[in-house]
Amino acid sequence: MKEEKEKCGLYKFFRGTLRPIFKGYYNPKIVGGENIPTEGPIIIVGNHIHIADQCSPISVTKRCVHYMAKKEYFDKQYKEGKFAWFFRGAGCIPVDRTIKDTEAVDSALEVLHKGYALGLFPEGTRNAVKEARAKELYDTYQKELNMDFKAFYDGIKHEKTSQVDFLEDLLKRKVINRQEFIDNIFVPDNILRELVIKQRLSEEEYYEHIFLPFKFGAVSMAHKTNALIVPFVTTGDYKFRSHNLNVVIGKPIKVSDNLEESNNLLRQEMIKLYKESLQMTEK
Repeated sequence: MKEEKEKCGLYKFFRGTLRPIFKGYYNPKIVGGENIPTEGPIIIVGNHIHIADQCSPISVTKRCVHYMAKKEYFDKQYKEGKFAWFFRGAGCIPVDRTIKDTEAVDSALEVLHKGYALGLFPEGTRNAVKEARAKELYDTYQKELNMDFKAFYDGIKHEKTSQVDFLEDLLKRKVINRQEFIDNIFVPDNILRELVIKQRLSEEEYYEHIFLPFKFGAVSMAHKTNALIVPFVTTGDYKFRSHNLNVVIGKPIKVSDNLEESNNLLRQEMIKLYKESLQMTEK
């Protein structure tokens, strides 16, 4: 217990120091902070589009949230490990994503069994096009793209993997043609919205591909520890003094014995939050 308090103390120092910087720089509009329970085991889960996604729920709760993060953040041999001291001091839990990391799961379960707060992203990774996937696309459509790989990767790396993959699937299903795919590969959301308006694509299909497939870790750990799941969704751009960076935190969800059903419920609830978040910009 003493070690936990020490971590939480450093965590609170980091939160107090970085919260005004985060809010001042990105200007996020956050609603629903009151939905985070003040006590008892909880798992805060959200979509993952940026390294700072966890900062929004952390900034509106006094609870110490132990986030699960890839192991590279904790090892100086990786480029992501420059701030390993910070992630350790903030009480984060390292996860080796190349294996079934039982040690990380046990650490997360221990946090919940103690009645604390855990944070994770059910998509498992950031929903942005990785370099390996970009190389696959580039090799397939290089002739039509008329650019080198660096320019292509710079243009596509911030787009949602789920939407880019869906757009390619629509091409294979002949819902769109090859030229439509090439013309919109850097702005997949634009053409997907247009397809919905023109009734070439259903609204349900559009929203089903907003996120990557959800892993079962959140609902499984919630079931084992009787924890509540608190969903949140982030939309918009992480830019200086952003005008559209919105975060909606939903009401806690109690999982059932049927984990597949609970995982589907979590996804549908987050789709609803996504719609609410978009409406905040439209108002």
